[in-house]
Amino acid sequence: MVTFQEIQKFMQGKLDEGRSQKFINVSADSLEEALQQASIELGLGIKKIDYEILDPGNKGMFGVGKKPTIILAYKAAGVEALHEESFGDMSFDDDEEAPVDGKFFIRKDEVGLMLRVSPPLKGGARVTERQVYEAIANRFHGTYDKALVGKILKRADDEFVPIGAYDHNSLEDALITIEIVDYEMKAYIMIRPPGPRGADPRAEDIIAFLRANNVVYGHLEEDIENIAATPPYNERLLVAQGQKPENGDDGRIVFNFETETSKIRLKEIDGKVDYKELNKINNVVEGQVLAKLVPPKRGANGHTVTGKALPAKDGKPAALEIGNNVKLSNDGSQALASANGQVLLIGGRITVEPVYMVNGNVDLKSGNILFLGSVVVKGSVEDGFAVKAAGNIEILGSVGRCELDAEGDIIVRQGINGKSSGQVRAGGSIWSKFIENSNVEASGYVVVSDGIINSMVNSDKKIICRGKRASIVGGNLRASEIITAKTLGSIAGMETLLEVGNDPKTKSKLEELQARKAADDKSLEEIKLNILTLEKAKKVKKELTPEKETFLRNLISQKNEIVNSIEEVSDEIKDTESYLAELKSNGKISASARVFPGVKVLIKDAPLEVRNEFKAVTFVYENGLVKVTRFAETEDEKEFGLDKG
Repeated sequence: MVTFQEIQKFMQGKLDEGRSQKFINVSADSLEEALQQASIELGLGIKKIDYEILDPGNKGMFGVGKKPTIILAYKAAGVEALHEESFGDMSFDDDEEAPVDGKFFIRKDEVGLMLRVSPPLKGGARVTERQVYEAIANRFHGTYDKALVGKILKRADDEFVPIGAYDHNSLEDALITIEIVDYEMKAYIMIRPPGPRGADPRAEDIIAFLRANNVVYGHLEEDIENIAATPPYNERLLVAQGQKPENGDDGRIVFNFETETSKIRLKEIDGKVDYKELNKINNVVEGQVLAKLVPPKRGANGHTVTGKALPAKDGKPAALEIGNNVKLSNDGSQALASANGQVLLIGGRITVEPVYMVNGNVDLKSGNILFLGSVVVKGSVEDGFAVKAAGNIEILGSVGRCELDAEGDIIVRQGINGKSSGQVRAGGSIWSKFIENSNVEASGYVVVSDGIINSMVNSDKKIICRGKRASIVGGNLRASEIITAKTLGSIAGMETLLEVGNDPKTKSKLEELQARKAADDKSLEEIKLNILTLEKAKKVKKELTPEKETFLRNLISQKNEIVNSIEEVSDEIKDTESYLAELKSNGKISASARVFPGVKVLIKDAPLEVRNEFKAVTFVYENGLVKVTRFAETEDEKEFGLDKG
């Protein structure tokens, strides 16, 4: 029997253990990784760790808004129950090095008095003869073999062995009663102690009793085994428990974009919030997965302890509703973008809009615009803001000191005034009423109606000024083929530099490619030399150290990457050189009205500085020199309606 002093000692030990408990905070990308890290830091198996989730974290979307999972982890405490006949079996489920004392169990069976002894673990205390003798005295008043008890204690093989006989009378066996409650979801038994010649119940006796009383499901077999090992008499004992039905989860849709268009996500740069970057547009590209369908789960039927089935409901399926420019995958489980643009959830339907409309100015209210389609701004673009599009940009108002960047055309109805720092780039052509104090670059045409003033303008094709006030004054304009306007320069003699017949941007690109290839060639030679050295050493020594073997594999991988890079750059160099070689146009510069002194003309490598005023002339390249000829209307001037008056 357990004494008060032993209980007091046990509780004091648990108090001391709590004081010495080690708590750690762990942060990781997921709960599983956090538990693995806690297992390493605490030196315990995951099953032996208790934890609290301080922050569940967030996976984010496309890497944005990602937060780690944070847990408070500590060693789990576990104590096996004290039994009257096994007061020596106090064991703690702490870490793997904690000692576990030996245990013993005494029961009266039909064949006689039975003793079972379990060995101690990890240096725990063995069961003593005194402990066993005291326990036997409380349960048995007959004779038993003490010598055999000593042998069983030494062997400690965890098996029941008869140590004494008695005149068994089955009428005095332990009496079991049953109680089925909670709508047949639980079954309890109570065991009355046996008489002097009666036996304790065995596990199979308890299970047979349950079945005889129609308790056929949910037997708590481990609990029943423990009850049979050391029967707790006159106590209400749970021995069977039913299974409640679990309805299946409904199917759901996981969206890979922000469905709340009114939600503003501010971007932080160097610890400061950038109120221009409102991130209000959900850009997507063709083929991108926009949403996934999570199928419903089947329900799990339940059972009462008497075997009655409790049916569960299966989850209801969800449906992917799609709109324009969205398609379903072959199995219908994913919604995919079929075009670049802005993804929206409109009336429950996933839709991709290829055109983004700004119903006013681009300012603090709208923030910067970045869109994988075309953008239409019904107002103006204010200073300091940016509009970038994978398609076209059309602005019905004006453009200030800002950045415009489009893969297609850029159309500005009221003109561009960059105030010496604005930047406008187009993969197609640029159309504007005027360009003033701006940096402009187009892969196609640059077409202006009222003139270009003090600006840097580059065109891979032609710069055309058309209209009654179509003049080019100041700045530096470069075009591959033609620069044409009504007036070039000004009466004040402002320096105006005009260049045609070359493609400076492509030449600069060629130089960059050649420098990159030279650097790759040099790196490749160094890597080849290192590989050769290691391979020679491997032949001589038959093998390399693990570190050098890993280094050799990394070098071979780097070599393959650089070889592929050199091949790609070489192909690009050839294409660029072919393009430059195929440039047939020498270039022309035309003025339908006047050319003023101060204009500098450069056609291919031939320069000409205008010192006298010219009227209605065209500058052409001939025999390595710039030749002044009579103005001749070009096809472009006819197309754009250039005013020659």
